[in-house]
Amino acid sequence: MLAYLIRRLFYAIPILIGVNLITFALFFVVNTPDDMARMQLGVKRVTPEAIDKWKAERGYDKPLFFNPEAAGAARLGNTIFFQKSARMFVFDFGPADDGRDIGREIRSRMLPSLAIALPVFLVGLAVYISFALLLALFRATYLDFAGVVACVAMMSVSGLFYIIGGQYLASKLWHLAPISGYAGGLDAAKFLILPVLVGVISGIGSSTRWYRTIFLEELGKDYVRTARAKGLSEPRVLFVHVLRNALIPILTGAVAVIPLLFLGSLITESFFGVPGLGSYTIDAINSQDFSVVRAMVFLGSLLYIAGLLLTDLSYTLVDPRIRLE
Repeated sequence: MLAYLIRRLFYAIPILIGVNLITFALFFVVNTPDDMARMQLGVKRVTPEAIDKWKAERGYDKPLFFNPEAAGAARLGNTIFFQKSARMFVFDFGPADDGRDIGREIRSRMLPSLAIALPVFLVGLAVYISFALLLALFRATYLDFAGVVACVAMMSVSGLFYIIGGQYLASKLWHLAPISGYAGGLDAAKFLILPVLVGVISGIGSSTRWYRTIFLEELGKDYVRTARAKGLSEPRVLFVHVLRNALIPILTGAVAVIPLLFLGSLITESFFGVPGLGSYTIDAINSQDFSVVRAMVFLGSLLYIAGLLLTDLSYTLVDPRIRLE
């Protein structure tokens, strides 16, 4: 097992390097520092002096990969690639274009993102699996048909509809929760109830259909017929045997969303005014702060690789055959 983990970690290194290089090329080769300066200055015709000043203040006046004017290791270290991209491998994200420290912003905004994403993930997982098991238990009945129709209808509606509809009903019409905003400590609960509820409801359609398909596929396998032949009741077959054997595809979908727990939801946080990483990324895109966008892309790729590694590890917990292999 340890050798397997080491191999997977070594496989992740070239992936991170590739993501870093592609991100660097997109931001500094396709979109040069001069172009970034013109966009930040917000003027169609800017003087070369203003562009040079903007680049010097933010460290964009250096060569991209190699600095022939420097000596020794500074030829590689005193470059835009090392200062802006390579240092992210040690989680040194540097300052944003507005001067604020990106690492400190990430640490302060991670908790609000988790405060929304984690309840949505846990509550949603319980609701989706329970609803899917209910539909599988009453498969080929009117209840199953009505549930599938409801799921298709719900997954056909845009997520913005649930957000705007939830804000209108719960906040403006019924005055049950604030329409947006955030507070620290226990006061955050009143601001989080509505976005969590909206997040769970908006995912019922697609997630329930996915889990229902998994359970129906398991119901057609030989071990289910054997369990029924032994006289086990249908609920016991479904809730014990089928659910346990369906854990691998469930874990695949569940662990893969771990990066979203930390990075937050771009749309939800923006509409509900939650100062999380999702709204931080949206604000950076709107203000064309490419330092923040690069850091969030790198952090997202790192968390996604970690999620895939945890997925493989979770397989060994639910399937002894994988552990033996």
